[in-house]
Amino acid sequence: MQLEFECSNVNKWKEALASYEACVESLNKPNLISLDDYYRKELPSLIHQRNPNPHINTTELSKLVRWKLTRGKWRPRLLVFVSSLDDSSVKSASEKAFKSLPDLTKAVSELTVLKGVGPATASAVLAAYAPDLAPFMSDEAMGAALGHSKDYSLKQYLLFADKLQAKAKELVSEENCFTPFDVERALWSSAIGLKLKASKSNQDSEIKTTKNSKRKRKH
Repeated sequence: MQLEFECSNVNKWKEALASYEACVESLNKPNLISLDDYYRKELPSLIHQRNPNPHINTTELSKLVRWKLTRGKWRPRLLVFVSSLDDSSVKSASEKAFKSLPDLTKAVSELTVLKGVGPATASAVLAAYAPDLAPFMSDEAMGAALGHSKDYSLKQYLLFADKLQAKAKELVSEENCFTPFDVERALWSSAIGLKLKASKSNQDSEIKTTKNSKRKRKH
């Protein structure tokens, strides 16, 4: 079952979110499990340890971009651009971005001065630091929240963030804690789950067709 963005059933959202790690594993992509653990668990802690001047460095940004490209569409040129950035530029831009929050417009703009960093990558950086405010701009969540838009502009990100913030507030209760980052992962998991099921169904159908054709030849 696809999780519709308009769905208000908290249990369905929790179920989709709970399937996230299984979906990551099911993609069978090299290093994705370790990269995802790094992005969701290690990196946020590293950033917050640097208070009162939180920031990221080039190595961390490169690893984040590798996670983004591995979980989504592989675009190696982006990784080349980001890996060649000097530490001082990345540190300065990310420090300014984090201090700009909750102003997402300013925060994204501070990060997109870096070569190879567009609004989607900027959103991943911000989500690592402030998941309660900034959702990651994934293809799957964008499609669910805004329709199948390929517009990865700042304007589109602000619309996207606004919708996911509103959905997170709708799902929060005394028993349930939901952030915009959680909403994105639930939507991603639902979309990936459907793709994997469709792919398996096609494979099963091809196997069945092959077996039937072999039987006919024997007769």
